Amino acid sequence: MAGRLNLRVALTLFALLMAIGTGGYMLTEGWSPGRAFYAAVTTLTTLGVERPTTPAGMAFTVVFVLGGVATSFYILSSLVIYVAEGQLSQRMRRQRMDREIARLHGHYIICGYGRVGRRIVAAFEGEGVPFVLIDINQGSLAAAEAQGYPVIPGSPVTDEVLHQARLASARGLIAATDNDAENIYVTLAARSLRPNLFIVARANHPEAEAKLQRAGADRVISPYSLGGMRMAMLALRPLSVEFVDTVLRNKRGDVLLEDVQIRPGSPLVGLTLAEARRRYMPEVTVLVLQTGERVVVTPGPEATLGAGDALAVIGTAAELAALEQAASA
Repeated sequence: MAGRLNLRVALTLFALLMAIGTGGYMLTEGWSPGRAFYAAVTTLTTLGVERPTTPAGMAFTVVFVLGGVATSFYILSSLVIYVAEGQLSQRMRRQRMDREIARLHGHYIICGYGRVGRRIVAAFEGEGVPFVLIDINQGSLAAAEAQGYPVIPGSPVTDEVLHQARLASARGLIAATDNDAENIYVTLAARSLRPNLFIVARANHPEAEAKLQRAGADRVISPYSLGGMRMAMLALRPLSVEFVDTVLRNKRGDVLLEDVQIRPGSPLVGLTLAEARRRYMPEVTVLVLQTGERVVVTPGPEATLGAGDALAVIGTAAELAALEQAASA
C-alpha cells in the first residue's frame, strides 16, 4: 500500500514538474506551448535539443534540471518499491479476476470465507459450480486468492459490492458469515435487489433463524444443530446416512441424486409423470415433485409436470444428463 502511495505522489510530482517546465520556458523564452513542452522534456532527459537563449531562460534551466533530477530519482525509487512489493503483479491479478467475475452467469455468491464458507467452496469446486466470494477479512481474502478463487473485498451488505458480484445474473446467494446480524442484513439487501433470488442463510444462534426467514431467506441452516442431527442419524441409521452421502458427494458413482428444474418450453411441460418416464427417464426414480410451494414425496404416475416445477431424482449420470437436457430444452 505504501509503494502504491509513493508511486502516485511521484507521478503527480512529475506531471507538476512538466507543467512548471512548460510554463517557465513560455515565460522566459516566449516559446509556444508545444515547443516549451518539448524543451522541458528534452532538458529533463538531458538531451538538451532546445537551448535557452536568454539569461532568464538559462537560470530557469539550472533550477529546472536540479529539481527534475531529484524528482526522477524519487520516481525511479518509488517504481522499484512498487514492483518489489508485488503491487504491479497484484494489480494485474486483480484486473484478471475482475474480468473473470464480469463474465459470471448462473453462479452463486458466497458471503464469508470462514470455516463454513470454506466447506461450501470445497463442495462447489467439487461439483464444478461457478461462484464468487465476498469477504471483508484480509486474512480470508488472502487465503481465497492464494487458491485462485474469484473474490471481492468488501461488505456484502452494500449494494455496490453485490452488484459487483453480478447479483442480477446469479443463481443464488449464501450468507455464511459467523455474524447473525450481518447475515440478516445480507439477506435483506439481496432480497430487495433480487426478489426471486434463492437465498440460503447461516444461523449461528437459534433466535436468529426466525429473523433470517422474515428477512427473506429461503432456507436457514444452523451448522451446530445440523451437526448434532447428523451425529444422531449416523448413530441411529448409519446405512441410510452413508447411502445419501454417497449419492450426494460422489459424482462419479453408479447412482447419483440430483435436482432438476423444468424450464418453460421443455418437452416435459404438460406430460404426466408416467409419460415423462416412458419418453425421457425410463430408469430414473422421482423422489420428490415440487410445484410452487407444494411438495409431493414419491408422486404418483398421474402427476402432471409444469414449467417451474422441480424434481428430486435418482439415477445414473447418463440418465440424469438426458433428463436435464430435456428439462432445459
